[in-house]
Amino acid sequence: MSQASSSSSAPSNRHVPPSDVRTISIAESGAAAECLARAFAEDDVARYFVDTSDTKSWSEQEKWELHVRIMRSIVEAHCLKGLALTIGPNYDCVALWMPPGKNMDDKLTMFSNELWTVKRKLPVEGQYRFKQEFLPLLHRSKAEVLGSLDDDSWYLVYIGSKPESRGKGYARRLIEHVTTQADDQGRVCYLESSNGANPKIYRKYGFETAKTIRLTRGPKPVEMEIMVRQPVPKTSFTNPPPDHPVAQTTRSIGVQK
Repeated sequence: MSQASSSSSAPSNRHVPPSDVRTISIAESGAAAECLARAFAEDDVARYFVDTSDTKSWSEQEKWELHVRIMRSIVEAHCLKGLALTIGPNYDCVALWMPPGKNMDDKLTMFSNELWTVKRKLPVEGQYRFKQEFLPLLHRSKAEVLGSLDDDSWYLVYIGSKPESRGKGYARRLIEHVTTQADDQGRVCYLESSNGANPKIYRKYGFETAKTIRLTRGPKPVEMEIMVRQPVPKTSFTNPPPDHPVAQTTRSIGVQK
């Protein structure tokens, strides 16, 4: 679930050198989670699990604390099994990528971080939405869209910027840090956008909409756009020989027009 929050829609106010992109350690998960929690504070999908019929008596502070814990558990899972990146002087933007062949669904990862505890902290309806609707829908949709490339793709699970850090090119750097690798490897990139304003931003980086999915247990449907980016061969390989890795691994995924 990606939320660039328009951080890339405005021209960069200053140069952000590639060296500013760095990997997050699990000891930094709290600071990284704060960034994502703030970026997704009003996100319909993020609130889908805490704004339920059985949380009407909860205070906004209680909901916020659970929201932050969810984000921290997901950051920790990516530190263990994926790629957690940040940029800026104070965790201004954070991106969580799942590399090819990796996932955070195995039992070891579940029990090695807070994710298992957080799931149990969700209200009953929130747990049902998360485990019986949300996760199966994401897994099924990714497999349907990518087919045989499902386990051989880069998956942008989360990206978000602090409100005061938007418009500085941070999200662009964190996206291009991985899409450049994906191009070199001839691999597709995949994401779900939960913010209707963001697909036009992702299209600037080569992503195209493959399908729209919906969460339907709430008072109104919550939509997410699934987007896929095809690898872009280097200029020198515009017409690569048949035995070149780019020619062998670059395959087309159908997208909506």
